[in-house]
Amino acid sequence: MGLQAQTLVSASWLSNLVKRNLVGPSLRILDTSWYLPMMNRDGKKEFAQSHIPGASFFDIDECSDRTSRFDHTLPSEPQFADYVGNLGIGNDSHVVVYDASDFGAFSCTRVWWMFRLFGHTKVSVLDGGFRNWVKEGHPVSGTYTKPESVRFTATMNRFWVKSFEDVTKNIETQNFQVVDVRPYERFRGVEPEPREGVDPGHIPGSKCMPFYDFLNDGGMMLSTDELRKFFEKSQVDLKKPICGTCGSGVTACHMVLAAHLCGTPGVAVYGGSWYEWFTKAPPEHIISESKNKLREE
Repeated sequence: MGLQAQTLVSASWLSNLVKRNLVGPSLRILDTSWYLPMMNRDGKKEFAQSHIPGASFFDIDECSDRTSRFDHTLPSEPQFADYVGNLGIGNDSHVVVYDASDFGAFSCTRVWWMFRLFGHTKVSVLDGGFRNWVKEGHPVSGTYTKPESVRFTATMNRFWVKSFEDVTKNIETQNFQVVDVRPYERFRGVEPEPREGVDPGHIPGSKCMPFYDFLNDGGMMLSTDELRKFFEKSQVDLKKPICGTCGSGVTACHMVLAAHLCGTPGVAVYGGSWYEWFTKAPPEHIISESKNKLREE
């Protein structure tokens, strides 16, 4: 297969390159593990103990606009370029991302999307993640050698990011479909959000496609046919503009990846997602079954 940037790569393919000592300036592997506080896991600590040999840790919280009050707001072009350049990633590097979540993919799709957003298309997702890598018996390592820093140039595609104002305007104009990938119960407003002070519910007119439903029981991405059926069943038209949303802009990228695999690249993400929406939107723009129950009582 060579070092072509296929969207999904298998553990056996990557393991073969690791064994041949090909991890370096032309191939960089990133552990992008990030967890919600309720998951009681620390991606950075776990990385220090066990990771794919030659991998570096990509910290989603660090590679963000730290001045924003919302979680992991996108970094600027110079911030992203500086961060990934310090991980030894140049514009010619093929980047493979994974995470160690029990799902098989949780936060890695966000980093896949970020690279593409900043103009780097040579990026792949390790299908099945670290969970599957370990299950298949591939080597792991507890040692880390920081790569030599290189220069990276980032150019952001601003069409791929929607703002609060864009999504608000869209309630009237319906220029794009809004797809929320949070669990259906949170979307409906009947189960709590993982962030304090944020109630569940959804954006008016949005559809729900829970992020874990893009994966099979083994944590692998569904086949293209299965993904297409999932979009159809969810009444999301792949031929029309789509914008993904979630809690804070991480798992929305599962849907972006799925659409990409179905031949619809360039699906946008609402950066602030539900966390920002709940904080800024007027009450009539927060659709929730529990709110309706309270009114009835």
